[in-house]
Amino acid sequence: MDTYGLIGFPLKHSFSAKFFTEKFCREGIDAEYLNFEIEDIQEVCQIILFNQKLKGLNVTIPYKEQVIPFLDEISPEAQKIGAVNVIKVERRPGDMYYYKLAGYNTDHIGFKRSIAPLIDPASHRKALILGTGGASKAVAQALTDMQIEWKQVSRTPGNDRLTYNDLLQAVISEYTLIINASPVGTFPEIDHCPDIPYDLLSSRHLLYDLIYNPEETLFLQKGKAQGATTKNGREMLELQALAAWEIWQK
Repeated sequence: MDTYGLIGFPLKHSFSAKFFTEKFCREGIDAEYLNFEIEDIQEVCQIILFNQKLKGLNVTIPYKEQVIPFLDEISPEAQKIGAVNVIKVERRPGDMYYYKLAGYNTDHIGFKRSIAPLIDPASHRKALILGTGGASKAVAQALTDMQIEWKQVSRTPGNDRLTYNDLLQAVISEYTLIINASPVGTFPEIDHCPDIPYDLLSSRHLLYDLIYNPEETLFLQKGKAQGATTKNGREMLELQALAAWEIWQK
């Protein structure tokens, strides 16, 4: 039986395990999907050595960037993004100590395919990306591919990015696409939301939250109350997972 899995910390509410377990059952695939909750990225080597049937890994917070030095190859897209969320494991028959790791990024594929139907080219020309982690980098690449200008927003100042204090009326009016690529609002912290001026939002705005648990975050609730179009990250996750499966089967 082939093994696939997810590395990250914490993994209390993993989408991937449920998605792939149901897929394997539904399609009669002789495989299992395991969660590997690790507190240090160094443990990835032990996981691969001790699970000789391991064919592929998904990577989630906080390791999408930390895992890169452990890879033997990285796809041009993942290299450009600077984050990896899919690893393909190749082995040499009869040699339990040999393996080769190739890194990919399917987050940008899932995000792009998920948000594309909601984009109005006339209205959604500029985007704010809340957060600066690995997920935000994938979102940025997808927006670049779609020819949408973007700015990252962080709690701390930095080169070519905004802070939440910079989000005044002129900025909110200009940037009508707002993506939460931070973990703020994820279960169980459902009473939290990114610190943006929700009262300045309008029906011209599109709010997209990469979070899928809860289904409607406070970020999306507040956007919807102002008439904004909203969408959560569940479809993105499903689309990126299917793209990962295609990579593992090559």
